[in-house]
Amino acid sequence: MASQMLHSVFTSFPLSLKAPFSSKTRSKPSSLIVAGKSDPHFSGRKLRVAVIGGGPAGSSTAEALAAGGIETFLFERSPGGAKPCGGAIPLCMLDEFSIPPELIDRKVTHMKIISPSNLTVDFGKTLKSHEFISMLRREVLDSYLRSRAESKGTTILKALVTDLEVPTSASAPYIVHHTIDNSRQSLAVDVVIGADGANSRVAKSIKAGNYACAIAFQERIKLPDDKMEYYKNLAEMYVGNDVSPDFYAWVFPKCDHVAVGTGTVCSKQNIKLFQQGIRERVKPKIHGGKVIKVEAHPIPEHPRPVRVRGRVALVGDAAGYVTKCSGEGIYFAAKSGRMCGEAIVRASEGGERMITEDDLKREYLKEWDAKYITTFRFLDLLQRVFYSSNAGREALVELCGDEYVQRMTFESYLYKKLADGDRWKDAKMVVNTIGSLIRCKLVGREMEVFNRQCYQEYIALKSVSELFEEMSVSELFEEINI
Repeated sequence: MASQMLHSVFTSFPLSLKAPFSSKTRSKPSSLIVAGKSDPHFSGRKLRVAVIGGGPAGSSTAEALAAGGIETFLFERSPGGAKPCGGAIPLCMLDEFSIPPELIDRKVTHMKIISPSNLTVDFGKTLKSHEFISMLRREVLDSYLRSRAESKGTTILKALVTDLEVPTSASAPYIVHHTIDNSRQSLAVDVVIGADGANSRVAKSIKAGNYACAIAFQERIKLPDDKMEYYKNLAEMYVGNDVSPDFYAWVFPKCDHVAVGTGTVCSKQNIKLFQQGIRERVKPKIHGGKVIKVEAHPIPEHPRPVRVRGRVALVGDAAGYVTKCSGEGIYFAAKSGRMCGEAIVRASEGGERMITEDDLKREYLKEWDAKYITTFRFLDLLQRVFYSSNAGREALVELCGDEYVQRMTFESYLYKKLADGDRWKDAKMVVNTIGSLIRCKLVGREMEVFNRQCYQEYIALKSVSELFEEMSVSELFEEINI
């Protein structure tokens, strides 16, 4: 690992930098102690990391860092706030992140997906007796994860980060400028983790590049008891140009209300019209309800061009870890944070030595991409095929009626791993997809995209020779009546 080390690193900060300090104090660079290449280990302290943002990504990063012996500071400007979010988390997250049952508002066992023509498919037919989708409120989850990170030794600062000062040399610290109760303060650290969402200041500071953002708009609506009973374990997804030109709208149950919302990338200026569209679609079901909160927030559409630079890493929404089609981000935020935190613990030998950009890329970024990048690319493809027109959305809902499609979807979603399906049924599923597109008259650009790219992405996971060795493609089409 010596070849990965910095040529010159600082091994300790002066005592005046152990806590937030003034710019006058910081102006004394001679107080820094610099080690040579042959000795990258610290003397008298541990690696110091600032995590900017206290959502699932930041809290999970901080917990992993503090548990691994690293001096950790977590910045969160509004601990009582909550990002507008459907609040659905997969089953595997409960065990993997030890989420207490009392945090769960609803255990959804029934899901409906409704097409532009109001074709309705029950999407929960294949759930097993012990399976469900957890619905919770972000403010509840986020508060719990921050408290757990604090219990591991994280110092939580209720502060607004105003600027990140990037060092001009490898031996200098990063300076996190922030305000606490209108008091301007600064903190010097070795490593910075950007977990500060789609509009990440940290990403801007390291010139991580731009990405397309959707906007999510959501109303929390408290329903009369009889209407709430209908949604007690039911979640609904609506697709159609009236509710979103490139995404979907939702009605998700919470403890004593439902979250009704929508999102879009290509027509953000019309988001309130699409919100009115979903309200119209569900009007009889929410009649008599009272809006108790209105929320809006940007949602990243793809990973940033740069996610690691210097001793700075991005996680969660700041890195762009939100999946297409579903818009899922909570699990991937928490997972990326934990993976990044654990990577830093490994690379720094429990906080005993400085880390480098190469360490972050090797231990965090390479591992993340190997595990999840194919999933993100494939879901991006599916969104472009099925969400680009009402014909595509009709085909999507038609496909969702197939129980094998449902089972494979839930296996992948609930447990976050590629479902181990039946290769013959996989082949039929691919061809049935083409059949649905044809029956829904989805031709031209969408069909070209599917033909050209779907096989490149999907068949890369299931080899063509395995899928079709028992029957020719023409025989397969004949078998399913296309």
